Amino acid sequence: MSEPTPPKMPYWHVYTDAEGVSRQERFFIERFKFEGINPETAPQWNDKMEPAPSVMTFTVLPVGWVGEWHENPRPQWIAILSGRWFVETMDGHRVEMGPGELMMGEDQNTRARDGRKGHLSGTVGDEPCTMIVTGLQVEPTVNQPGRFK
Repeated sequence: MSEPTPPKMPYWHVYTDAEGVSRQERFFIERFKFEGINPETAPQWNDKMEPAPSVMTFTVLPVGWVGEWHENPRPQWIAILSGRWFVETMDGHRVEMGPGELMMGEDQNTRARDGRKGHLSGTVGDEPCTMIVTGLQVEPTVNQPGRFK
């Protein structure tokens, strides 16, 4: 039996570049190991991130919600459960995301330009957007796009 091929899980990384401009690019979590979470369980694909204190929030963005230009309060993983939303970064890149998509919001330390600082986000369509937000109590990085592999 051949060794199973590890999966890749896509995510959008909203980050701050060296000039203080927020940007976003698509990367992949790909350091999966095929193992049980303990010796009694069947193996599954796991990619364990570095331990960090965190705050988990369940969020419902109402139809028509727009979060004016702002930075993420801390580096945070955002998993979309239902509905759709968009994120526009200072470089003009706009991405729409829906159920099952994942984003790392890490645009702290941006520098205001042309009335923009951080990112603009809002709901898309005629239903609320529900998500799980896991804020990490860690120092944000600058100019490290795709740092989660």
